[in-house]
Amino acid sequence: MAPAMAAPIDPRTGLPVVAMVGGGQLSRMTHQAAVALGQSLRVLAIDPAESAALVAADVQLGDPRDLAALRRLADGATVLTFDHEHVPAEHLHALEAAGTRVAPGPDALVHAQDKLVLRRFLAAAGEPQPAWVEARTVHDVTVFAEEVGWPVVLKTPRGGYDGKGVFVVHGPDAAADLLEQHRVLLVEERVAMVRELSAQVARSPFGQVAVWPVVETVQRDGVCAEVLAPAPGLAADRATAVQELAVRIADRLGVVGMLAVELFETADGVLVNELAMRPHNSGHWTIEGARTSQFEQHLRAVLDYPLGDTAMTAPVVVMANVLGGAAAGESWSGPPLDERIHHFMAHWPGVKLHWYGKGQRPGRKLGHVTALGTDLGEVRARAVAAARYLADGVVEEAFAFGHDAVDDGH
Repeated sequence: MAPAMAAPIDPRTGLPVVAMVGGGQLSRMTHQAAVALGQSLRVLAIDPAESAALVAADVQLGDPRDLAALRRLADGATVLTFDHEHVPAEHLHALEAAGTRVAPGPDALVHAQDKLVLRRFLAAAGEPQPAWVEARTVHDVTVFAEEVGWPVVLKTPRGGYDGKGVFVVHGPDAAADLLEQHRVLLVEERVAMVRELSAQVARSPFGQVAVWPVVETVQRDGVCAEVLAPAPGLAADRATAVQELAVRIADRLGVVGMLAVELFETADGVLVNELAMRPHNSGHWTIEGARTSQFEQHLRAVLDYPLGDTAMTAPVVVMANVLGGAAAGESWSGPPLDERIHHFMAHWPGVKLHWYGKGQRPGRKLGHVTALGTDLGEVRARAVAAARYLADGVVEEAFAFGHDAVDDGH
């Protein structure tokens, strides 16, 4: 038997090279974690103005749907991983056949790419999920709706994110219009949920796993606005059960790297909504709020390094997204960015800012802030006020400039 080939090493550092598909903010923050570990992160970006391309030294330009671009990215890399799931599975199989290590592999990643594949997997595994059906005709939708009741939720199997590709329909006519556009849709019951939760787990090729506390995610217009860690009022036994659910899914699918399991909490328990196999918005709080961030942990996992401690660094952590300002057709009339950041730092010295370097448009994730402390109400108010000021220059009355800065509770 021929000896196994040694993993490629960056000759400048003597350490592995991680190639990441995607040049967005997740790649940017993974790059920041890689710097501390001495690792080299190579980024595939479509545009040199993308978030990660602005800061990483090793940037390749190309389309993630182009096999030639993926081959160039993987050449000389120890492992190829992702900051988004929009990569054709057949290209990833071709890379694996050529000797590239892909983490997570395409057979796992497809469960984050295709909601129908995920629903079939969960059904076979006996894991909790909403009632659902695959629909190709209006009749499919109406029969299902007669069982669970209108309205129902229609989802495009692929490509949806941040509320895109998700439609609440109240009757057959709306369903017909959507089916004419999309041909095949996932139809789900409209869940009477209490709130949304997220459980994150990291898994290495060796099978080591690490979990963080379960968090509550607060959505506005289909976009994550806040993350509360740990999920307030979540019973310890339910939190443990959710973490065990996430670990089971990671193990059964053979996930390597980060896995976020997004869930609906109902009066009776939890239901799996979606999966993400990469660092995820619900884990940004871990940069300051946990001993090991999701970004460092993802690198450790895909490189098969021992995983880090996930203990929280404060009793309460709140992350708030900075969502872009002026509405379509309106010009920006608030303070310039440098002025907003200056005043933010002066007024909220204990709140940490992560700015993504992206152009402003309504609802776009421009950055996030993280606040730590001991009292959820106070910590949350601080994070939300700081994020709103950075987004649109508006200061909540309780946090008006001239008042004393709030103590961080450290």
